[in-house]
Amino acid sequence: MTLFTKIFSAAFFVISLAGCQSNETSNAAQNTSDSTLTQQKEVKKPVEDSATYYAKLLSIANGDTNGYWPIKNNPQPLKGAILPYNRIVAYYGNLYSKKMGILGEFPPAEVWRRLNEEVKAWEKADSLTPVVPAIHYIAVVAQGSAGKDGKYRTRMPEKQIDSALTIAKMGNAIVFLDVQIALSDFESEIPLLEKYLKMPNVHLGIDPEFAMHDGVAPGRKIGSIDAKDINYCSQYLAQLVKDNNLPPKILIVHRFTQGMVKKYSEVELCPEVQIVINMDGWGEPVLKFSTYKLYIYREPVQFTGFKLFYKNDLKKAPNRMLTPEELLKLKPNPIYIQYQ
Repeated sequence: MTLFTKIFSAAFFVISLAGCQSNETSNAAQNTSDSTLTQQKEVKKPVEDSATYYAKLLSIANGDTNGYWPIKNNPQPLKGAILPYNRIVAYYGNLYSKKMGILGEFPPAEVWRRLNEEVKAWEKADSLTPVVPAIHYIAVVAQGSAGKDGKYRTRMPEKQIDSALTIAKMGNAIVFLDVQIALSDFESEIPLLEKYLKMPNVHLGIDPEFAMHDGVAPGRKIGSIDAKDINYCSQYLAQLVKDNNLPPKILIVHRFTQGMVKKYSEVELCPEVQIVINMDGWGEPVLKFSTYKLYIYREPVQFTGFKLFYKNDLKKAPNRMLTPEELLKLKPNPIYIQYQ
């Protein structure tokens, strides 16, 4: 990263800190004036009907009586928010690899035939929640070799990212660009995707599994991030929304162990960004349900997701994938579904 980029990233982080609020911060804090922001554009106010929004939050909490869901101090989003009014059903992967997800396994037409089948299944299971299809593309890939800069990650060329956007356009889908930082950091990787993240239909995903520390190469152990990493990404997206008059962005955070996401209660929320903690573990149904309960249900952030694996979920008895009907029994209902 150049000296200019370092200076820009540091300055951006300081300026954007005022844009979001902590789960534990009162809504009144949003109205606190800050003289350092006088030169910024006026912050857009939430305009969606609040009664409808909070009724939907209560609905997806699915009768939880333990006080976890719906979360407290969930900021009402700006106009144009996808969640929680819709459910997102995404296909995940990388176009260079058949082993990283379904996106690389089949040609685009077949990808869309299969994805449309999943969309219809979710629409049938929950007719009250429209489904938005998505292409979730790994744009920064952790790798086994250090590379020239020793960061153990490869940035996908723009022509490949453009191909993912073209595939999404075939089905009027939104796009997620996923980042596996390995030994790099989000401050170095996220700004390089800015031209895409400025697009109204492009959102962000981050993968703690491959966020490594102390020089350990990815794949040797499960990595981790904490609230400050999530807050940086959220604040970066929030600033793009403000500066470019965009609808709210969505930030997907993958998780399947407690250690992958530290200090969850310090994650900051704001109207410009909607955060989904995505249950990313594979295995038999009982294991997946247990993981969801322990690390997604009991450590609430904002919204939840659930990942399904076409191959890995079949490895152990009863050798089948979970159905939409089964997932809709969860508390809370996952509002983002990812297939790999």
